[in-house]
Amino acid sequence: MTQTVSLSFFRFSGPGSKLWAFTMMGVSRILLPRVPDVGFWKLCGSGTGEGFTPVPNTAVYAVLCTWPDAETAKTRVEGEKFFERYRRRAVESWTVYLTPTQSRGNWAGKQPFETSEEPPEGPLAALTRATIKPSVLMKFWGRVPDISKRIGLDENVAFKIGIGEVPWFHQVTFSIWPSSRAMAEFARKDGPHAQAIRAVREGAWFREELYARFAVTGEHGAWEGQSPLEKLKDMP
Repeated sequence: MTQTVSLSFFRFSGPGSKLWAFTMMGVSRILLPRVPDVGFWKLCGSGTGEGFTPVPNTAVYAVLCTWPDAETAKTRVEGEKFFERYRRRAVESWTVYLTPTQSRGNWAGKQPFETSEEPPEGPLAALTRATIKPSVLMKFWGRVPDISKRIGLDENVAFKIGIGEVPWFHQVTFSIWPSSRAMAEFARKDGPHAQAIRAVREGAWFREELYARFAVTGEHGAWEGQSPLEKLKDMP
């Protein structure tokens, strides 16, 4: 069997629903482990804008889970009461299904992703997760706006968002690209992104970090009124 990862995003509107979503960040720590077949899981909030800011966004939350295979992932995410409760409260929701192809580093002391032997061709997603050292918080967040602007101008990014478990200290970035070539070209460009990577390495800014790539295998729902994966059809 090939491990499948689901990353579900939920957008809430109105004070009541936003308060419910915030409260569920605590309640779900009890409920989510009870979902059959779920493996590694994380509950995340987001930042304002596209998530790449230190200011919390009380409208958008995310749930990441690992599953033993694609069929189980689809059955649980689209059928279990836990996820249905979120969808009923949210004004929109979107889940992307992923197959891990590369992973290095740890997340909360664990290596959560089981990679496949042969990465397939086609669209891919990149996920980075880091625990930022308190002593460099200001330096780190000072770099992020320029990186966000640069990636936002890249026409090859089908979807991007910044999320995290703990505001300011735990940062997760997630993006979807039409190909590994397109993503590599962005990473190689000299600019805010490359400069930040050099600063991170030279200054040892992170206590823990993980970098993973995935094949994009499916989706459920919509985000901002459309399928983010539809954009991939018009990309080289």
